[in-house]
Amino acid sequence: MQTIDKIAVITIIVLSFTISILVWGTNACGTECLFHVKPQVTNFSWQNKAIGREDRAFLLYFNRPIDRDSIENNLVIEPPLEGKISWSGNKLAYTLDAPAPYGEKYRLFLEAGNQQFAGGEAAGEAIKPFFGQFKTRDRAFAYIGSEGNNQGRLILYNWTKQEKTVLTPDNLVVFDFEPYPQGDRILFSAVAKKQQQDISQLKLYSVTTGVNDNSSPAFNPEIQLVLDSKKYQNNKFDLSQDGKTIVVQRINQNNANDFGLWKITEDLVPQPLETEAVGDFLLTPDSQTLAVAQGEGIALLPLNPDAVPLDFLPQFGRVVTFSTDGMAAAMVNYNTENADLRYTKSLYYVNNQGVQKELLNLEGSIIDCQFNPTATHLYCLLTELKFSNNLTLGQADAEYREQPYLAEINLKTGKTIPLLALPEYHDSELSVAPDGLGVLFDQVLTTNTPVTEANPSDSSSTIIKSRLWLLLPPTNESEVHQVEQLPLIGFHPQWLP
Repeated sequence: MQTIDKIAVITIIVLSFTISILVWGTNACGTECLFHVKPQVTNFSWQNKAIGREDRAFLLYFNRPIDRDSIENNLVIEPPLEGKISWSGNKLAYTLDAPAPYGEKYRLFLEAGNQQFAGGEAAGEAIKPFFGQFKTRDRAFAYIGSEGNNQGRLILYNWTKQEKTVLTPDNLVVFDFEPYPQGDRILFSAVAKKQQQDISQLKLYSVTTGVNDNSSPAFNPEIQLVLDSKKYQNNKFDLSQDGKTIVVQRINQNNANDFGLWKITEDLVPQPLETEAVGDFLLTPDSQTLAVAQGEGIALLPLNPDAVPLDFLPQFGRVVTFSTDGMAAAMVNYNTENADLRYTKSLYYVNNQGVQKELLNLEGSIIDCQFNPTATHLYCLLTELKFSNNLTLGQADAEYREQPYLAEINLKTGKTIPLLALPEYHDSELSVAPDGLGVLFDQVLTTNTPVTEANPSDSSSTIIKSRLWLLLPPTNESEVHQVEQLPLIGFHPQWLP
């Protein structure tokens, strides 16, 4: 036999032997058993991530069919996060009951559990222990300073790190702002200090916050011009929940008849929206639709100009707020269609299942409302219309004034609980924490007329004094709400998402 023939025969014998071993091993317990790969977690979707309110579920992937009961009984999260487990093949999904508290570090342990053999028997090999970790974003909020060198400047307070950072220079006066969805930037309107009485010069800017950015120990806010005021005056604006779209109400500086809404996308090129003359407006949480007051109703208009209008709600005159998931909204009916209810306003809960539930009817104003993170309650700033008689020069004069107060509305029971009166303070705003910690609100006393529902914040007024407060909801049925005054001087507080 030639040498080459011998090599060929030996090669055939070796390959046949190897194939036999592979076939036998695969039939016995699969190729993974052959190579001694233990059952284990192959991926954890939140590993080493900083999550926020929008992150409501994580996934665990396994390399083998797993005995589900043994995994569920041994899965541990520290600190605990209440939630529900569901399965899809070798993939476990854990859905949180509520957003995870901010400013925390979490660990996930799976130190026991078994492989699941075909036929449902749980006598397989023990799982390889798994350790995971993740954290939530820093708990932080921004506000506009109202004292000393910080007057009119945008200020960030990082609650987690107990740090205060002034984000804008002293040559700008900030009028309004909205955080971007990741909390890494803030969109704000401002004018130069020397032009602060001229709102026609309002420009839009963005500024970095440094929150959850560990790349550099020394943080310097970076400001970018988003929209100038050379040709158009910029008024109210709204930022989409995905952070990709800004809608601004603009008026031509030289032609008051040229006014309307403009859209700015990530390319920062403003484009006019083809809509009718509008009043108040809000972007919906899906970031694709605009809720606009038109005539005696609310129009739902797609941002895509080629799409047809989605709906018109003639019974409502204003959208106050949306729930974070976009499934519900709080709306106002001014009761113009009912002579018996004339001069009153009704607050309604409206959801995507067709429910329209009246929550309250009042003669005062509905200044602002926000849902809590799980959309089970509404927190509202309302006013009560007070009547008093004043004796002036011997004659009785009737006087009406609006008394602001903070209220909580249970959306399941419909019960409204007045929480706190705000005497003498006319301009107030609230912000509900994304993790449900509490409600930030301010008390602002200004020199001009009291707040009205149509214009809850008069930018031309002079602030006499302002305070920031935190309302903490009860932790169980036996406790009451707690109110704490914060050692910060400013107004317009907004939690970062």
